[in-house]
Amino acid sequence: MADSPTPAPSAIRVLIVDDEPELTELLSVAVSAAGWQPFVAHNGYGALRAARACGPHAVVLDGMLPDLDGIQVLRRMRYENARMPVLMLTARDAVEHRLDGLSTGADDYVTKPFSLEEVMLRLRGLLRRAGAGEDTAQEGVRVLGDLVLGERTREVHRGGTPISLTAKEFDLLRYLMDHPRQVLSKTQILDHVWNSSFDGGGNLVEVYVYGLRAKIDKERRPMIHTVRGAGYVIRPADDEA
Repeated sequence: MADSPTPAPSAIRVLIVDDEPELTELLSVAVSAAGWQPFVAHNGYGALRAARACGPHAVVLDGMLPDLDGIQVLRRMRYENARMPVLMLTARDAVEHRLDGLSTGADDYVTKPFSLEEVMLRLRGLLRRAGAGEDTAQEGVRVLGDLVLGERTREVHRGGTPISLTAKEFDLLRYLMDHPRQVLSKTQILDHVWNSSFDGGGNLVEVYVYGLRAKIDKERRPMIHTVRGAGYVIRPADDEA
């Protein structure tokens, strides 16, 4: 990912440190959709340089890096900024390693493979507790699995790939994402996405769900599902049916 421009003083800056380009790109998209400014480093020394240069409000830090261990990076970051929120990521799920990270100063811990939704929720919580991001429109961002919807930007990404939606498809997806894992009837969808007095014919909802599914789920594990006789539900692709 190219170097990020210098953000406005009021922007929330999030430093993402991981040696997997696909993962840093995915997290960067989610961070941008939240209205924050992402910065990326792919190794420990790069992370320390980036932290000094951009002064992040929070750090997402992988525990396994190609040069310095994540614990070493965390220890040095804590020496320079004792109050900066740090969310640790790692493929290692041993209790000892989690305790090492937390005792060194990590504020929270997520084990790979993880849900992007969970990472963003935890990151928002850390920023909120640190007093950062209070003036940003955090509530305007929906994250479900690898699907990200930005309210203010009206942008949708899945797995880091942008998806172009019509205005009504966007409204439909937003309503579904506002009720994850809940079965919504055709009547509920008509009432909330159109309005209660709109007479769109018996198959209006089916047509729009079909079109939305073709874009969101194309060549991917499905997220939008039909519940026969009940309605429709959206859930992360890795959720069990």
